[in-house]
Amino acid sequence: MLAIINDAALAYRGVIPDDCWHEPYMSARALRGEIADDVRFWVLEDDEAIQGVMGIQDRQEVTLVRHAYTATAVRHRGIGSQLLRHLESLTAQPMLIGTWAAAVWAIRFYCNRGYSVVATAEKDQLLQRYWRVPERQRDASVVLADSRWPGAA
Repeated sequence: MLAIINDAALAYRGVIPDDCWHEPYMSARALRGEIADDVRFWVLEDDEAIQGVMGIQDRQEVTLVRHAYTATAVRHRGIGSQLLRHLESLTAQPMLIGTWAAAVWAIRFYCNRGYSVVATAEKDQLLQRYWRVPERQRDASVVLADSRWPGAA
């Protein structure tokens, strides 16, 4: 999983704020911390190799999509869509996704699958309430919500 996350996260280098980029993007210790914080991961495998990784985390009355990555070599083959649809089937709660505002490809991916970007004021409140990310990351992020979110378009 860690190899897929760090491979796919290379797309962020030079796109997200420089002070938010680090190598590796996620360390083994950080991944263990996410798992300890109840992020449940699913993978999609093909030929016994992991092709994509996506996690969910229940936070009170919502479910967060966390750490969604597809291996660079197999992008645009529906792997992310399959994982997202599977995770959506696991909860009746509204689903929220946080991603970098500069990651326009990720935002487009989620919007094309029925998610909507929430307003900036609401985004700030949601990131502060449900995520544990630094203020700098909150400032450089967006939140998307599925149709189950109150007020979703």
